[in-house]
Amino acid sequence: MHVGLPEADVLRLLPWQVRERRFRSAPLGRRGFDPQEVREFLERVAVELAAAHEALAQSRREASEVKLALCRLRSEAAHARNERGWGR
Repeated sequence: MHVGLPEADVLRLLPWQVRERRFRSAPLGRRGFDPQEVREFLERVAVELAAAHEALAQSRREASEVKLALCRLRSEAAHARNERGWGR
């Protein structure tokens, strides 16, 4: 995680942004990159970025489920303590 950045700002680059990115041609008389190679690489980066975003989303879903289960467990434990207390 990046220190000092809000969580929403950490993953600002999205897969579609990589896929849609276009580069200018090299100025006349200068050599540039092979456009096909650049497109293939950007697609590979976009696929990896999409996988990272999905893994992060899955982790967040799992963390939410764990938090919910913990809340339920705490609630049940508190209810059980209260039931024992009322029976005295």
